[in-house]
Order: sequence, then structure tokens, then C-alpha cells
Amino acid sequence: MQRVVIISDLQIPYHDRRALKNVIRFIGDYQPDLVGQIGDLNDYETPSRWNLGTKLEYAQRVRSDSEVTKTEFLGPLREVYNGPVKIWEGNHDLRPRTYLSDKAPALAEFADDLHFAKLLDFETFGVELAEPFLKLGPDTVGIHGHEIKGMSQIAGTTAYNHAQKAGANIVMGHTHRLGIRRGTTGNSSTGFTTRWGFEVGHLMAPEKAQYLGPGAVANWQKGFGILYVGKQDVAPVEIDVHRDGSFVVEGERYGQLRRGAGGKFATSK
Repeated sequence: MQRVVIISDLQIPYHDRRALKNVIRFIGDYQPDLVGQIGDLNDYETPSRWNLGTKLEYAQRVRSDSEVTKTEFLGPLREVYNGPVKIWEGNHDLRPRTYLSDKAPALAEFADDLHFAKLLDFETFGVELAEPFLKLGPDTVGIHGHEIKGMSQIAGTTAYNHAQKAGANIVMGHTHRLGIRRGTTGNSSTGFTTRWGFEVGHLMAPEKAQYLGPGAVANWQKGFGILYVGKQDVAPVEIDVHRDGSFVVEGERYGQLRRGAGGKFATSK
């Protein structure tokens, strides 16, 4: 049976640094068969349509934000894991080239130079771009989530609704919610089919997302996903990430803060 770790939306540089370090450390210990990052790896806030006409539009942070992703995610991941890594393109990852095409159509032929795979140097890090609806196992595909319209506030329901439309189990990000929803159809004569949708949460620091407003109030759940992929089916498992950045996988806690020498906090495994 293969094990696949699905890292949720990070929207770097608005990521939870402690949680991300713990997830990368876990991957180094766990050594899964595949690591996937479900999209919205970067936020790319400055070319966002929401910032048109504001100071942020002129901040020129695309390059520096890309460097943060290399130094805090891709580099550390490759230090502990040399297996296959696939990354989906999320709607936030699209922002630089969408901005160029929309606001400077005379230069649209250069939009591919602003593809996030080039900005983040996927080739150097040995990372592959995951196509939408990438097959992850029997009857199971992965998308970022913006590819199909519609969103629910109930965790797992957006993915489940997408799964019903797509005719396959769906693993996705985009909603920042963590949950699995299942539904069964059929009868005793022709058999039953269970379809599920899995939303893998997020690994952001919500307080950094100024667009949430005072208090950073949002129906978001921090976490990531694991898939156990067999020959006949896929078993999805949601992993809750707690406020201290720790989480439990297969009965073992990773990243728990403990008091070390001199009373200082030290991160356990």
C-alpha cells in the first residue's frame, strides 16, 4: 500500500512557519511514496485583482515572495525527502501571469515566464506540476478546487459536491476547510457505490491575512491529508494541526512544544 501526503494551502508568505516546519520534519521521518501540495503554495498578493489601484499593486513582491517559498518550503523539503513531489496550480499561484495578460496584453506572450513553476524553479528542485484531476489512486483524483464552481461552508461538502459532478473521489484544497464527506448510492441488486470528497485544510497563519479583517475570523481549519492507496481503493485521513503547530499521525505526536533547558521552549519530534 502506498502512502501519499497532501500538503494544504500555504499562501506563502502568510504561512504558519512552525506548522510547516513540523510537517516537513514529519515527511522526513515518514518518507511517503508521494508528496503533493494541493495549490495556493504562494499568495502573490501584490498582483491580485483586489489590490488594483492600491499601494500594494506597486510593491513588487513577486520575486521576494517566491524566494521565501524556495528557502522555507522547497529547499527544506528536499533536504529531508528525495521522492516525487507534485504541486497543483491554485488560483493564487495564477496571479502574476493573469495580471500580465489582463493589464499588459501587448506583453501577454511572456506570461509563461511568470508561471509559478518558473518563478519557484521547479526544475532545480525536481518538482513536477500536477495537472488538474491528476489520478492519485483508484477512482480518486486531485484538484486545487477552483476548477469546479460552487462552495459550501460545511467542511468536506464542497469536495463531495465536486466529486458527484466529476464522477470520482476528489481531494482538494481552496476552501481552507478540513473534512471528509461521504455519500452512498445504489441498491442490493446492482450494488452500492460510496463517493467521497476530501478538503485538506490549510497551513496558513490567519492573523497574517489582512483581508480577513479584525480578529481574523474565518471558518478555516488547519491541517493536511494522508492517502493510503491500495490496488482497489483509497483511504483518506485528515490530520488536524493544533494551535501550537503539532499534530498526531498513526498514534505519534509531531512538533509538540516542550520546556527545554533553562525553561526555553524546545520542539519535540
